[in-house]
Amino acid sequence: MGDHLDRRREEEILEAEQQVYPPPEHITASANVSPEDYERFRQQGTEDPVSFWEDRAHEMVDWFEPWEKVLDDSNPPFYRWFVGARTNIAYNAVDRHLETWRRNKLALIWEGEPGDTRTFSYYRLCREVNRFANILKGMGVQRGDRVTIYMGRIPELVFAMLACAKIGAVHSVVYGGFSVEALAERIEDAQSRVLITADGAWLRGKIVRLKDIADEAVKRSPVVETMIVVKRTGQEVYMETGRDFWLHELQQLPIASGYCETEVMDAEDPLFILYTSGTTGKPKGVLHTHGGYQVGIATTLKWAFDIKEEDRWWCAADPGWITGHSYIVYGPLILGATSFMYEGAPNYPYPDRWWRLIEHYGITILYTAPTAIRGLMRFGDAWPNRRDLSSLRLLGTVGEPINPEAWRWYYRVIGKERCPIIDTWWQTETGNFMITPLPVTPLKPGSATFPFPGIIADVVDEEGNSCGPDEDGYLVIKHPWPAMLRTIYGDPDRYVEQYWSKFREQGWYLAGDSARKDKDGYFWIIGRIDDVIKVSGYRLGTAEVESALVSHPAVAEAAVIGVPDELKGNVIYAYCILREGAGAGPDIEEELKQHVRHEMGPIAVPARIEIVDRLPKTRSGKIMRRVLRARAMGLPEGDLSTLAD
Repeated sequence: MGDHLDRRREEEILEAEQQVYPPPEHITASANVSPEDYERFRQQGTEDPVSFWEDRAHEMVDWFEPWEKVLDDSNPPFYRWFVGARTNIAYNAVDRHLETWRRNKLALIWEGEPGDTRTFSYYRLCREVNRFANILKGMGVQRGDRVTIYMGRIPELVFAMLACAKIGAVHSVVYGGFSVEALAERIEDAQSRVLITADGAWLRGKIVRLKDIADEAVKRSPVVETMIVVKRTGQEVYMETGRDFWLHELQQLPIASGYCETEVMDAEDPLFILYTSGTTGKPKGVLHTHGGYQVGIATTLKWAFDIKEEDRWWCAADPGWITGHSYIVYGPLILGATSFMYEGAPNYPYPDRWWRLIEHYGITILYTAPTAIRGLMRFGDAWPNRRDLSSLRLLGTVGEPINPEAWRWYYRVIGKERCPIIDTWWQTETGNFMITPLPVTPLKPGSATFPFPGIIADVVDEEGNSCGPDEDGYLVIKHPWPAMLRTIYGDPDRYVEQYWSKFREQGWYLAGDSARKDKDGYFWIIGRIDDVIKVSGYRLGTAEVESALVSHPAVAEAAVIGVPDELKGNVIYAYCILREGAGAGPDIEEELKQHVRHEMGPIAVPARIEIVDRLPKTRSGKIMRRVLRARAMGLPEGDLSTLAD
């Protein structure tokens, strides 16, 4: 696995292993989980994870009917949790708070990039969700139907997700930064007859024309019969008669009542599909369910981020990713927390936009990606130092391993050396945090520390033996957990093959990441072991980007790799072979970049495209990506004996 660990990262980890930051006394004194309870829960979660999660299910959420069995493991790896229980995540996130003093508590504070603001109490949130749910029912959406949602970071995205959950529909949120092909593929795979989008979104002072992209995607995937459009940016858009409807106009109709009955769902009924990149071209539709998912996210958020009634929680992710599903929409609302949500870029119009927001709204907890931290770190200490960040109590990171240098800057400059950093490792597939400190855990810069109580993780070698200290190996989860994915939508065989086949005999989940444990048992995540590239914390399959490149008429074959980048963690480096007769003009690289932008969105645009005559392949035709990576980084290419040419 040495190919996946560049020398600099290794040196940083070895240095950081020696540094320990004890938790501040003012944090441990009032933590939701005390140091003593933490050790007790870790022991219970290791010795009897089923009873641990059953206790949390009683503690964290309400049920319409109790379960007959906590875990059904009779058909691995198709595990079922809280078998026979009846629930609905929307009831726990919204409805139940109206029966308490929280009905008038702020659920959501929102600021748009231009500076407009909106706030929603739990009572008003409930009415917005009910109105949206009734509109969906009026459009013929029934229990079990899939609804695709494609918009920017606006409150209506939250309402749409909760409305789907409330009526038993399955939502499929597609990140608003994805473009035509990615959206069309996901609509087609989910067979969504309804698409919810917006006219546009604001980003860095410009409009992202979401409706135009949606129109083109629907041409490619004509399964969509109805498109509901939120008016956000106000520019002229095409509206197809009989198919497209403005949300604000639908809200004036009698169907948009403020009361909607919440569907009683089985714990194992599907809640959402969320697509994530795989090693083949087709994205994987990760399926999560109502019951176990809500237990996992509520427990992990309350404990890891020490959520209290008076907190103002800001998860600066996008709801289009699992982080947004679990820790912008569902987790905070289940806990009755107040969340902040911001539409735009962290450095627009100035590099202190985030720090101004923290000061203005009194944010107490900030949870963001290492890429954002590194990007803001480039502007120096002066921008955050001119703002009052004293409201902050905890900081967090998500999406990729944070390098120790960025961790120390975040701790020192943003947290003023008094805010523990909750560095979380988890995945779309896991649903909730898997390896993370609690506020009472001594920290090491760049380490996610230990598995959350109830999660049994290890680092193993090719044969499944536990690795020794500082040995790289495969990160595995050795026991099922409630928030785990249940399958890949429509493809159970791929689910088994992707996650469970390597250690089939042991029954372990393969995370797809390499990791190591140090002498103190701290986990250090190294990086992906498959053909998936993490750019700014987002997973992109090499096959997806290659397919986008090859769809250009000039490209015969393409191979992409990830190479380390100071700011984004990794960037995409592409090699392309052109078709005969397709002359490579001086603008071909830029032309191909724009083509990928159109097909997949800006997140997938390669940083560099190199035109080549051939690609290094094995005799069986497999592209040798390690050779390409070595060439791109100017490193020795290693053993080339298996090259076909």
